[in-house]
Amino acid sequence: QVQLVESGGGLVQAGGSLRLSCAASGRTFSTYAMGWFRQAPGKEREFVAHISWSGSNTYYADSVKGRFTISRDNAKNTVYLQMNSLKPEDTAVYYCAADAYPFGTVVVLEGYDYWGQGTQVTVSS
Repeated sequence: QVQLVESGGGLVQAGGSLRLSCAASGRTFSTYAMGWFRQAPGKEREFVAHISWSGSNTYYADSVKGRFTISRDNAKNTVYLQMNSLKPEDTAVYYCAADAYPFGTVVVLEGYDYWGQGTQVTVSS
């Protein structure tokens, strides 16, 4: 079992930045691909970003490309999401997720095996 705990959410003005962190338990973190998803009120959970187990490959949703950066530190069992130039439409609960059997880039919820509890990000206009 893997436990994921997100942190770093909060309230920020449009144009501002936040960095989310997701700390994972367990010794197998470095073998997992990781993803970030978000869910706005009344909407389905959607893919935001993916990073391979080594960190060498990343992939982003078009809506965040060029503004968000996913990274990981396997020594710290942590994955990050740096969010810049935030917009009100980025307001959502952000979740990190672990793919325990990574094979390529996964952008669907069903491809992930473990989920965190989420952290709220609110961007005011």
